Amino acid sequence: MAEMKSKAYGTISYANKLILAPMVRVGTLPMRLLALDYGADIVYCEELIDWKLLRSVRRENEVLGTVDYIDKSDGTVVFRTCQREKSHVVFQIGTCDPERALKVAKLVENDVAGIDVNMGCPKEFSVKGGMGSALLTQPKKAQEILRILVQGVKIPITCKIRILHDLESTVELCKQLADCGIAAIAVHGRTKDERPRHMNHNDFIRAVSQSVNIPVIANGGSKEIERYEDIAKFREETGCSSVMLARAAQWNCSIFRPEGLLPLDDVIAAYLCYAVDYDNAPANSKYCVQNMLRELQETPRGKKFLEAQTLQQM
Repeated sequence: MAEMKSKAYGTISYANKLILAPMVRVGTLPMRLLALDYGADIVYCEELIDWKLLRSVRRENEVLGTVDYIDKSDGTVVFRTCQREKSHVVFQIGTCDPERALKVAKLVENDVAGIDVNMGCPKEFSVKGGMGSALLTQPKKAQEILRILVQGVKIPITCKIRILHDLESTVELCKQLADCGIAAIAVHGRTKDERPRHMNHNDFIRAVSQSVNIPVIANGGSKEIERYEDIAKFREETGCSSVMLARAAQWNCSIFRPEGLLPLDDVIAAYLCYAVDYDNAPANSKYCVQNMLRELQETPRGKKFLEAQTLQQM
């Protein structure tokens, strides 16, 4: 029996949803808005580290119609959001400290629909700092972070994990996390040591989905998702309520369209319109488009794009 019942959340539901995954440098405002346009129900921002938010100041940008969190040390925009996504955007925190996590959550809770704790990132920066997948080996600390957030914030709390090396341990960990009162759990079906070339362990995700009483969001299936119809297959194979897409959406965000994929040129043009409208950093915009182009970067047009430095040139 769960130690703590999940809150009855009226703002956002994680059941039967298509979701844009949190992706470093990709999940900024233009990509999130594009995903919503194409049919995503929920969009996660890129992981943002707790201490970076805590040295930021909140500003309402009347020119752009956005809410900006600006780093006081260098004036850069750490997080930018707008009314269009307010009921759809989930803010993902990178943290290893319950008190810092709560301070960040209280800072942003009126501007976002939900807050997620990153417990799956395998990157060295996160792990060395005790964040991301490092929390998978510290379940008590992970539970403490989730409990303090559930108790202290009025919007839903979730977490995103990677699987452990054996099925039984993975299921047990997810039960422990679900008992903290969270609204959903996202499960990437690879271990922290596995990479996209490895098969996603859909059987692990299915076992988790059958073992907890909250929505489970399946992640890691982009290798097999090339069109909208493939999303339903992934959902069925994992037995999950919802599906979260990372690389498939990064390559062509119109993967969320029930009507089918749009030509890549159209997607890039739509993305750049949002990048201009919301004054997205040129370097970030270029990075996102490069990820869409992939092997097309070697074409004459692709090489010309790589020379572009400003949004106008792009």
